Amino acid sequence: MKKVLYTATVDIHIKSFHLPYLKLLHDMGYKVYVATNGNEEFPYCDEKIVVPFERRPFKFNNIKAIFKLKKIIDKENFNLIHCHTPMGSVVTRIAARKARKKGTKVIYTAHGFHFYKGAPLINWLLFYPVEKWLARYTDVLITINKEDFNLARKKFRKRCKDIQYVPGIGIDLEDFKFTMTQQEKEKLKKSLGLNKNNFILIFPARLDKNKNQGFLIDAMKTLVNKNSNVHLLLPGNDELNGYYQNIVNEKKLNKNIHFLGYRNDIPKLMKISDVAVSSSLREGLPVNIIEAFACGLPVVALNCRGMRDLIENEKSGYIINNIDEFVEKIIDIYNKCEREKYSYYNMKIVKKYDYQKIIEIMKKIYNIGG
Repeated sequence: MKKVLYTATVDIHIKSFHLPYLKLLHDMGYKVYVATNGNEEFPYCDEKIVVPFERRPFKFNNIKAIFKLKKIIDKENFNLIHCHTPMGSVVTRIAARKARKKGTKVIYTAHGFHFYKGAPLINWLLFYPVEKWLARYTDVLITINKEDFNLARKKFRKRCKDIQYVPGIGIDLEDFKFTMTQQEKEKLKKSLGLNKNNFILIFPARLDKNKNQGFLIDAMKTLVNKNSNVHLLLPGNDELNGYYQNIVNEKKLNKNIHFLGYRNDIPKLMKISDVAVSSSLREGLPVNIIEAFACGLPVVALNCRGMRDLIENEKSGYIINNIDEFVEKIIDIYNKCEREKYSYYNMKIVKKYDYQKIIEIMKKIYNIGG
């Protein structure tokens, strides 16, 4: 039986993005192994391996992870290894060097390089040399936005002969093909402390410095002063131990900014929202924006790599560069009641991000199926 190993630093990455691909490989007759630093079990996974990956580069556990993973890789003789997340992929490619000489194909999906145009110098000094070195131990390098693709072809093509562009990991559009009655919408709004007439912004993302929710909090201070009917939903795990909540308390925005924690009903939350927003400083190809398209929402997002691949100004929404522009576009959409203007366009363009289309691309990269 053929074997495949999927690796990522954390369970949530596999759970959120890669179950359809585990299913694909499982259905094609592969024995599927998954290695992360967590204990969660996944469907379509035959063997779950706990490896002490750490997100931060200079942690001793990453050295331990290399030796543990190398031992497993050398023993199991995988046909395919597909690695994800920055440190998960560094550890995996180092551990798989010997296996590649025996025929194991190593694939790395870069979900957004940490070095990019405009990135801090420290990112280029720290992450770029590592990726350049490891490119020689990568059989296929997958990039998910055009900026990373062009950068990889320019910098790494002498070391990695197969550099691919794949438009993200896809979403299941069927998950968004449902309707909510007005009563259902009002019930959900009420459970969140909202009323039926509130104008709702939503940014589903973990709370961290890169997602940059502080930008939205500052913008909300201006927006609420202009119109107290505007509310912001922030569903997502808190990785900063209440940092943003404290800022909201200081700015007295508790009534208008709602921290929801982890939610498994993001499509429903989007269905009750009026605009999807993003304040990210760095993205690969943001799934939350693609999901917003599937719900027909206009998007107002801070200018960054990844967003530029998705958003067309005045068609799917707006890319903005500062708080003043953000406030202007939100108020403009609010005053003109323009959601329908964007809805048809976004629900049309989202079809190219259907995970079934991405699966067909991945079949060719994996060299499986017809």
